[in-house]
Amino acid sequence: MAAPADVSPQSYYVQHHLVHFNNVGEGQANIVDFGVINYDSIFWSVAMGLLVVGFLWKAARHATSGVPGRFQAGVEMIVDMVNDQAKSIIHNSESRKYVAPLALTIFLWITLMNVLDLIPVDLAPSLFSWLGLAGDADSHGPLYYHRILPTADLNVPMGMSLGVLLLSIYYGFKIKNPGGFVKDLFTAPFHSSGIGAIVLAPANFALNVIEYAAKTVSLAMRLFGNMFAGELVFMLIALLGGAWTGFNAMSIGLGVGHVLAGSVWAIFHIMIILLQAFIFMMLTLVYIGQAHEGH
Repeated sequence: MAAPADVSPQSYYVQHHLVHFNNVGEGQANIVDFGVINYDSIFWSVAMGLLVVGFLWKAARHATSGVPGRFQAGVEMIVDMVNDQAKSIIHNSESRKYVAPLALTIFLWITLMNVLDLIPVDLAPSLFSWLGLAGDADSHGPLYYHRILPTADLNVPMGMSLGVLLLSIYYGFKIKNPGGFVKDLFTAPFHSSGIGAIVLAPANFALNVIEYAAKTVSLAMRLFGNMFAGELVFMLIALLGGAWTGFNAMSIGLGVGHVLAGSVWAIFHIMIILLQAFIFMMLTLVYIGQAHEGH
């Protein structure tokens, strides 16, 4: 792809790979506009969600009461791990009937979305070009811009985080009843009585609103920030391979460095992929668990 005259090829390469395939035209993906729809993020997140549903459906369909096979044993280990975490945080057994499967789905869904970051940076664009869909720097086919990692698009983690916020509010109303939930908003964390309660009510309400907002934003930003940074590192490593100019000492050195750096970062990134999915799942349990407790 040819870079504009005023932009270095390296900068253009990274900038190009950070643009989404959306409904607002080429190069306009980073505009702050609620009318922007990132089709690539929607496609890959839905695809991974369906894959998780299919995975769990297959596990449930083929489960046996006898000696489990390796597939069933692996699924049972994950289910037991999530269930143990849910029991330690949410003590309401009725709530766990919904929250524990939700936590399991979140963990597997985010894991699969994060795993997409291990696909080589230029594999998808090359495949689209081969299929005649992507075009090139001059013709700009419909998939010329495409990002395969949904969790590096802030819209996806923020949408999931807002879902956790709504569930927290829902369980706050359900467990404490509407009156108790509203009372907590105005009487905690600074408890008082009489005139003091009236004076402190605005401050309590403001602090609770800030707490809900901070938890929601931080939950989304933690996942987004780690995956976006990992995506950038893979792009920078890809530039080493892109510097190949032939069989000479410099090119061979860059090529070897590209392979080694890519392999080392991919192995390390597997831990980040699983850790970020686990953290999001755990914080979901914690926030919903807090909704069951009084201040």
